[in-house]
Amino acid sequence: MKIALAHFRTGQTDGVSLEMDKWRLVLEKMGHQVVYISGTPEAEIQIEEMFYKNEKNLKFVDNAYRCLKDYNSEAELKAEIEAEAAQIAQKLENEIKSAGIELLVPNNIFSLGWNLPAAIAFKRVIEKLNLKTVAHHHDFFWERDLYSNPVCSFVEEILAEYFPPVMEEIEHVVINRIAQKELKKRKGLDSTVVPNVFNFKQPLWQQDQYNQDLRARMGIKENDIVILHATRIAERKAIELAIEFTARLQQQDLQGKLYDGREFGSENRLIFLLPGLTEGNEKYIQFLKQQAAESEVEIIWATDHFAHQRSARGGRKIYSLWDSYVISDLITYTSIKEGWGNQLLEALFAKKPVVVFEYPVFKSDIKQYNLNLASLGSEYQKREDGYIKIEEDKFEPALKEAVRYLKDQDYRQQAVEENFEIAAENFSYQRLKELLEKLI
Repeated sequence: MKIALAHFRTGQTDGVSLEMDKWRLVLEKMGHQVVYISGTPEAEIQIEEMFYKNEKNLKFVDNAYRCLKDYNSEAELKAEIEAEAAQIAQKLENEIKSAGIELLVPNNIFSLGWNLPAAIAFKRVIEKLNLKTVAHHHDFFWERDLYSNPVCSFVEEILAEYFPPVMEEIEHVVINRIAQKELKKRKGLDSTVVPNVFNFKQPLWQQDQYNQDLRARMGIKENDIVILHATRIAERKAIELAIEFTARLQQQDLQGKLYDGREFGSENRLIFLLPGLTEGNEKYIQFLKQQAAESEVEIIWATDHFAHQRSARGGRKIYSLWDSYVISDLITYTSIKEGWGNQLLEALFAKKPVVVFEYPVFKSDIKQYNLNLASLGSEYQKREDGYIKIEEDKFEPALKEAVRYLKDQDYRQQAVEENFEIAAENFSYQRLKELLEKLI
């Protein structure tokens, strides 16, 4: 079967792009032909109007959800959106016909509310071509503050009709049980839960000739402890919790031999490594920098050194995101909201211990597997500035666990090996294959 996976962007390190890569690999191993449709040039079929940061769409988002300021009326904005939808629909229909697409898999196009014209266009083309579709919903508009209160009434109508649409041609896939229940409640739609998965049969990430200089390139000494926070830089990732945890970890007695035989001395540091995409969140970045400075946590902002895959940029070596796991000693995953948890799976595969905040989907879909994790609990408060904090006593159990992971080789080894086995059994490509066979 000829299958097209569609999204606003492809070939990048955001969670949806990573998950699409996994679906593609598994579908191709099942014997299907797969292409990408997106707004970025990495896709076989590029429709620029779909791009995540397409300037016209950014203007639509601003005026639909924040403030109607660039158009004289709602009607004018609506007409522009309709015109853009018609343009996308024409391109999409032509490309689908030309490529002989038999199954379309839109990712977040019918759920997030980010690109209104794209959703309208996709629905029209699916209807016109009677095209079998599996709509993969990673995030819903009702889960995000931005989309929850549109400033234009017609936008509410679009969200109601297209996000997601109720159509016989479309089967719906969600990534967690909370979303499954909410979709049924709001739209009366049944859906299949397909969790995030990972390739647990690939070779383990290890130090090799390519990444052996990574610590040195980052200015990290061999005996320094690296705390990796591998997510994108976004407020819902609550990176401030990870920084505070790191600050408190610095106060623990870590002197002496570490789990792997390295000696941690007074000249060594705890490094907080951030390789993820910053995506222009300047206000949040400045807050994190200030928090780190005040708590004397050394952050390395390393997004310019990492990409989806190893490559070169301007004659400079670029490392894979996976290389950051190789040099890390401990992973923090402190999101207060996640659709599932790609970076958690990555950490489990990398056989690294994890400090986790128990976000709602963790509790509903993951906690039942009894992974060995250092937990910060599941309750948080908002600070006066709107950022996230937790009660002081919630840090203590996680700190004790983390110190043991860093100092006790046997304890650490047992924990990460058990985690790997649990994850490989429940979140592997084989599990995805079984679920896709039922869907397609």
